Amino acid sequence: MGTRVVAVAIITLLITGSTIGGAAAKDRRSEKDNGSAIGAVIGATVGAGLAVVGVPVFLGALGFTGAGIAAGSVAAKMMSAAAIANGGGVAAGSTVAVLQSIGAAGLSAGAQAGLTAALGSAGAATGAQLTESKKPPSD
Repeated sequence: MGTRVVAVAIITLLITGSTIGGAAAKDRRSEKDNGSAIGAVIGATVGAGLAVVGVPVFLGALGFTGAGIAAGSVAAKMMSAAAIANGGGVAAGSTVAVLQSIGAAGLSAGAQAGLTAALGSAGAATGAQLTESKKPPSD
């Protein structure tokens, strides 16, 4: 387990770091304005945080918990609809089955690394774009 966590952390840092590095390299044309590099760092941190903390919290809020699907939750309604549609059972590999698996056991190391890298990179790109200074046209 410990080796898996370290591998996920290293992969995530490499992918997110390359995105931040790209934003910082783009920003070197003006030493006075490093807004997009700072925005990229903040965006990457938010994106990675969403992947690590946000996804499990969101699934738990929907009702996909480690103890099973919570009664009266959105997950219970999804499971009921899936069971009715499939003639009484929830099909293996269906959306409900996959979400319940993630809610009960969490994401695999590979899925966690991929999700963290994707959301971290998307956050870095968005942060860099949002904080990029808009300079008025020169006359």
